[in-house]
Amino acid sequence: MEQKTNIIDIANRSGFSITTVSRVMNGQATKYRISEATKKKIQTIANELNYKPNEFARSLRMGKNKTIALIIPSLRNPFFAEIASIINLEIKKYDYITLIGDSNDSIETEIKEVSQFSSKNVDGLIIIPCGQNSEHIEQALKEGIPVVCVDRYFEELDVSFVSSDNFEGAYSATEYLIQQGHEFIACIQGATHSTPNKQRVNGFIKALSDHNINNYKVTGDDFSEQNGYIETKLILQQKNRPSAIFAFSNTIAMGCLKAFKEENIKLPDDISLITFDDNPYLNYIDPPLTCISQPVDDICKIAVKILFSNILNKENSNNRVLLKTSLKIKDSVKNLLI
Repeated sequence: MEQKTNIIDIANRSGFSITTVSRVMNGQATKYRISEATKKKIQTIANELNYKPNEFARSLRMGKNKTIALIIPSLRNPFFAEIASIINLEIKKYDYITLIGDSNDSIETEIKEVSQFSSKNVDGLIIIPCGQNSEHIEQALKEGIPVVCVDRYFEELDVSFVSSDNFEGAYSATEYLIQQGHEFIACIQGATHSTPNKQRVNGFIKALSDHNINNYKVTGDDFSEQNGYIETKLILQQKNRPSAIFAFSNTIAMGCLKAFKEENIKLPDDISLITFDDNPYLNYIDPPLTCISQPVDDICKIAVKILFSNILNKENSNNRVLLKTSLKIKDSVKNLLI
């Protein structure tokens, strides 16, 4: 096995002391007034010997290891998987690496992962919290770990977050259904305790209220395909069933479509469907689903920028950013006024 080059080898080859070599390789040549000629010679020899610095040892000395922890509720959910992918790419631009944790929508798992990542001396934490408990996040903040919440957040917690304007998005989707003549709409919600879900329910009900519509249904309790499937099966059994369903996530919408297929329901002739969240595969469903699109790319980039402003510039400001959504009209909603 080939022996790994160390700074002693460079010192022996160059004729300079181990201390001088160490200072050059750690980027401290200017601080210790080491000449450009000496610096160039040491770096040339290091390249010839294929020297690679021991990042673990450097992190112990610096108290930093250039890692960011990212905890999401589920990598199986396309929405969260997309967030993880974009955030990971953004973190790489700062020459940091990402440690990804999947809480599987379990608060117990999330608490354990936050504790484990904290013990690994991560430089920052980006989290999509899955529960109502925020004590473990507050503890990370007390330990000096910068934290940014993405998508889901705690309004009462003094921590930065970046999310969509879920109220406005749900209001827009509901109003569109009303404009198409729908007067009995069911919404299938996600995790009832999460802030985005609460805001979506509020936006849904407010749009109905503003148009003097009192006949509606709010049901469901999870952002899963199974929840969408079960609730849609139950909705379809009703004698007086709604003319439209508003699914609060693309995973819920997938469950709706499965139920429609089993019950031989034609979309949108028999019932209309609109979903919160966009994804390229929604365009390949027949018919393509009308949806509320979240600015996922912007959400992720802003979250990473906030985190690194804290890490690199020691900015401790509490940023609360809500971004506008957009309605993408496709073919899954029937116009009942025609």
